[in-house]
Amino acid sequence: MRFLEHSLLIALLLLVHPLNAQHTMPDPDQILIGSDPLPQVLLLGTFHFGYPDLDAHVTAEDDRVDVLSPERQQELSELLDVVMRFKPTKLCVETQGGWLMHEYSEYRRGERKLGRNEFYQIGFRMMDRAKLDTMYAVDAAPLSMQLYYGPDSLYHRPWLDTLYGDWDFGGEDEISKRYSALYTAMDKAKKHHTLLEIFLAMNDDHALDRDYGAYLNGWFKMPGHNGADVHAIHWYSRNLRIFRNIQDITTGPEDRILVVFGAGHMGILKHLFACSPEYQLVRLKDLVP
Repeated sequence: MRFLEHSLLIALLLLVHPLNAQHTMPDPDQILIGSDPLPQVLLLGTFHFGYPDLDAHVTAEDDRVDVLSPERQQELSELLDVVMRFKPTKLCVETQGGWLMHEYSEYRRGERKLGRNEFYQIGFRMMDRAKLDTMYAVDAAPLSMQLYYGPDSLYHRPWLDTLYGDWDFGGEDEISKRYSALYTAMDKAKKHHTLLEIFLAMNDDHALDRDYGAYLNGWFKMPGHNGADVHAIHWYSRNLRIFRNIQDITTGPEDRILVVFGAGHMGILKHLFACSPEYQLVRLKDLVP
């Protein structure tokens, strides 16, 4: 009798919770995307070839990569060979305005040589290789700058000055010192690796995540929420606006969008594109045979 009762109990449980795939929780992508093709995005995080020394970390002179040397020029060609496997149809770069397209027109007419900056060494060369006619300037000023210099600046400046009073990138805490040591170690390691190896390491998912972690320490930890608020209206705002600009230049599923920005932006941009059901994110490592 107990065996019969036990069998009936199991049968009732199966009726209530049938072991059937159709009753599993749905995969979000089956509803949000389905079988629709998506625009593809390749994020190419770079170091600034011209070393403008505008970032918190400044590379020592002896550790700087000379991209104009014959050896590095060959390495750059090999890197761009890999990037071209993505077959980009659109190129987005870290600037605002149309000045770069003006310079590209001069370069095409033979009136300008390729400069050291990645705009020229990567941007102009990718334009030629992929036969593109436009470089999209998708950089953006953050909300804080708009408030500080906008029409209501007299109202916003006092509290912004207070908010930013003790803030800066980096910091003097132990984790920020470790980040400084990491940046120095990376600078020194670049001298012993090819540009393709450097870019693969810089664009590794884990490396990008840890790179973004630098913004969550140091002066981010000022008393109260000041550091978090500055981050929200400054660095995070800028990258959200960059993402929004890229959305604006996206026209269809056939787009293959190459985004060339300083690697510091890529931690946020990678997360935004990975979360969006409107894009398929491609990694540089996916293109290496």
